[in-house]
Amino acid sequence: MTSMPRHSPHECPAMSHLWSTLTAAPHRITFLPGALLAPLTLLWWLFDLGLRYTGHPGLADASLPAPLLHGWMMIYGLFPFFIFGFLFTAAPNWLNATKIPRAAYITTALCMGLGVVMLYATAWSPKLGLVGGLLHLAGWGTGTVALWYSVARAAPQDKRHAWITLVSLGFGWMGDALFFLWQAQGTAAFVSGSNALGLWACLTPLFLTVCHRMIPWFTSRIVPAYVLIRPFGLLWLMLAACLAHAGLQASGLSALTWLVDLPLAGMTFWFSSVWGLRPSWSTRLLAMLHIAFLWAGLAFALHGLESAAQALGFNGSLGMTPLHALGIGFFSTMLIAMASRVTLGHSGKALVADEATWKLFWLIQATALTRMAPDILPVPPYLVFVAGGLWLLTFSAWAWKYAPLYWCPRADGKPG
Repeated sequence: MTSMPRHSPHECPAMSHLWSTLTAAPHRITFLPGALLAPLTLLWWLFDLGLRYTGHPGLADASLPAPLLHGWMMIYGLFPFFIFGFLFTAAPNWLNATKIPRAAYITTALCMGLGVVMLYATAWSPKLGLVGGLLHLAGWGTGTVALWYSVARAAPQDKRHAWITLVSLGFGWMGDALFFLWQAQGTAAFVSGSNALGLWACLTPLFLTVCHRMIPWFTSRIVPAYVLIRPFGLLWLMLAACLAHAGLQASGLSALTWLVDLPLAGMTFWFSSVWGLRPSWSTRLLAMLHIAFLWAGLAFALHGLESAAQALGFNGSLGMTPLHALGIGFFSTMLIAMASRVTLGHSGKALVADEATWKLFWLIQATALTRMAPDILPVPPYLVFVAGGLWLLTFSAWAWKYAPLYWCPRADGKPG
């Protein structure tokens, strides 16, 4: 029997075949810009922060202040590449539906990628930011419509997870549009609305829904006699809490979000307990998912405590800690865990987190804790730069390890 052809990450196709390999599967061309943007986003932020810290002008101009651009990049410029790559791959498989057309996922990746690049160039020409915004919205819309067609045309079955992710993407598109309306008109309410929609109506519901679908399923593939527990009643309550938080935040009523944040934390911790963290430790890729999900409960609890403190008159008691527990602790940790798994599985590699991947996973935990520390502990403020450096190291190393798998053929010789 002849053995299947094997390829190392450096045995890549000739330049003439590079494009066909990169676009052979939707996760390749969407994950690649995400992998490259993850370190570049923090490199830009650290450089800008360093300039302003030493009294020099920052990289962004007054038309788009650096903190606002940094917030947009983290919410809309980074995570959506991995989200679309994952959903383009997973949603049709969930429903045995029509695959996402090649033209659709290429258009999504190229328009969003070019849009991000033009946003970075806003400091030199504000008009580029508006053009980049339109391109980014076009790419996001193309991907959402393509997913909608795939889900809608699938045979009648349980489509709840797929529909929830689509609605979340719709809210994300609206939040993205609000940001560029702010650029065009300067209405401050558009920025707060954009942030609220992006974080609490798009990213958080989407991440929670994917976890609800995938974590118990992945666990059932590893743990013997495992019983899948994923009640939809609690998921609906969690999603309602996220939308309520978005509405309260956008309305300037952050002091009331504890009413939904604390119950949301309780429900999240309940899911962690019934999904079983301890049995997963024997398999690193699975343990990474369970540990990442714990961050969600902690982030919601911190948001609830911060809101309650505001209601009692202690404004800013936790600073940016809740936000970074959510963005770095939950989203970024889950990204490392899920993107590593998808990349390995769809590159013909063994579904095993090697020592390097395992260490990078723990390095992003250290990044989250280091970034949170200056807001809650009497530690030097320069730890913010240390946290940025840890992020840069983590995602640069992750990209160095995994990015070649997107432009090289599958290791098992299969198509895709």
